[in-house]
Amino acid sequence: MELELKNGDYIADGVGGLRRVGGREALLQRVLFRLTARRGSFPFWEDLGSRLRTLGRLPASERRSAARQYVTEALEAEPVTVEDVTLEQGPSGAANVTVKLRYEGESLPVTVEVFP
Repeated sequence: MELELKNGDYIADGVGGLRRVGGREALLQRVLFRLTARRGSFPFWEDLGSRLRTLGRLPASERRSAARQYVTEALEAEPVTVEDVTLEQGPSGAANVTVKLRYEGESLPVTVEVFP
């Protein structure tokens, strides 16, 4: 069981505790956390997180392949297969990274917004 997160905050269960999720929902919580956490920002777990925030430093022609590499790297400890990664650059500099995952034969799309 994992604690449920929404927009970076834990969700209250209404009786003084925090809501927990299991199974597929717990997997999605871990995936989102791993993709949005900055890789190297946890001193005792340096390989946790992704380098997606560094995409803006790369030439536009290299960003999609780098995004796939960074996603694969961030999710290597999870029981998922990265099937596809798409990148949509917004006018403000932020990018939407959409990841198509495969988990137990099921397709799981996940989208995260990355700011430079």
